[in-house]
Amino acid sequence: MATAVSTQPTEPVAPEEESATTQIVLLDPAQVVRDEQNARESDTEPDEELIASVKEIGVEETISVRPQPDGTYGAFKGWRRAQALQIANATAEQDGRPVRRIKAHVREDLVGRDGWTRFLSLVENKHREGMSERDILKSQELALIDMSDIERKQATRALGVGRHAAQQAKAAQKLDDATLRRAAAGGMDLEQTAQLAEVEHVSGAERRLLRALKRDTEEGNGGRGHWDQELALLKAEQADAEARARAVEDLKKAGIELLGQPCWGQKDPSKPLAELTTGLGNPLNQDNHKNCPGHSARLDDEHQPVWHCSDPAAHGHKVRPQAKKPRTQEDEQRAEERRKVIACNRAWKAAAGPRQDFVARLVRMKTLPEAARVFAQEVVLTVPYFYSSWTDKHESATVARFLGIKDPEHANLAETAVQLPKARVVNALFAHVAAACEYTIREPKTWSHLNAHQARYLLLLEALGHDDNGSYRLSEVEDEAVARHRPDTAA
Repeated sequence: MATAVSTQPTEPVAPEEESATTQIVLLDPAQVVRDEQNARESDTEPDEELIASVKEIGVEETISVRPQPDGTYGAFKGWRRAQALQIANATAEQDGRPVRRIKAHVREDLVGRDGWTRFLSLVENKHREGMSERDILKSQELALIDMSDIERKQATRALGVGRHAAQQAKAAQKLDDATLRRAAAGGMDLEQTAQLAEVEHVSGAERRLLRALKRDTEEGNGGRGHWDQELALLKAEQADAEARARAVEDLKKAGIELLGQPCWGQKDPSKPLAELTTGLGNPLNQDNHKNCPGHSARLDDEHQPVWHCSDPAAHGHKVRPQAKKPRTQEDEQRAEERRKVIACNRAWKAAAGPRQDFVARLVRMKTLPEAARVFAQEVVLTVPYFYSSWTDKHESATVARFLGIKDPEHANLAETAVQLPKARVVNALFAHVAAACEYTIREPKTWSHLNAHQARYLLLLEALGHDDNGSYRLSEVEDEAVARHRPDTAA
């Protein structure tokens, strides 16, 4: 039978508990079971050292329980201590030790509040040695989902996580235990761990993101500019790999052989259809070759099929009279240049995400940075060609996105203008100018011929990101593109 204890707890009581219906009682440990909302799901058994200690002096720290429908008490804090006392009591009589009860906070106010119970258990266990990263993530997800809005707001503040923490915790659990441990050891927060899970299958993703995080940390200003750029590039590479996988699957569904690269020293009998003719000398193409047993393909750098015959001699085809010239060093150089162009194009497209996210953050600041205000006003007053040509197109979705309008593709900026406070006019002006700048650099090959006004926009964002504790950094390809426009290197 539970006995009330008149002594006050030695540990400070949290504000939540002060207002709660809480009793401190002595319970028979046999009445205590593991609460289903206990955050710790691995390493739940007491170790020999804990059991030995409890046998000698009992359980000193108060555990926390809530009443269960069957008359037992569910331990959401201190379940290992309760088990240790259960084990100690089982042999107490034969060992000449006293049978002890356990001091417990009985939280009747938590009956039916599973989310908050799990949260309290998480807070208790998170900082104790031995709780796995996976248990922490699972508890964060389940606790935050099963809460009222008021409780969720308070819990996220206490945990130091954002409002999307439940979804992020669920995503992060896709990582294996070893990766979760390395992510935590490397300093990744919950959002970053979830982002790693998004791109973990890209080659070197974990290493690259940890390196970017280290660079941000070493700069010591709390920004994550290097992380954002590396993540954007990894997402672009992942999208590229997915596009290739779809192209391979399309060939497979069509029953077309995908030719691999021959091994070293192995002769490749296949040839592109562009280099072949029929037995009568007529050109071959996809349509008139599709019924040939050797109809096959290789994918080019953009994952488009280049049609081949796997064995022209065996299938009666002839090589075109103009023999293919042997591959020269100049051909190798052109191929390398082509590979760089493809990589830079992909990187330029990827960089647009972090850049536009940063612009949106600038636009939504209470006070727009002075340099951004001056830049926007100068463009509006001088109306350079890039700005006037963009305004003629009446493109408004990017402006709406920067302003934070829901469904930017269908935004009514006339209504927005009416509702816009006077203090936000300059922010909207910068959003307008930035949208025009973004339009001029939208093409993937812009990096190869960046002009002065485009470079000025990027350099402005770089400076503003630096001033904002490194929250934004130019990507590698952007940095290379603006190099010749920097004041110290300008001709």
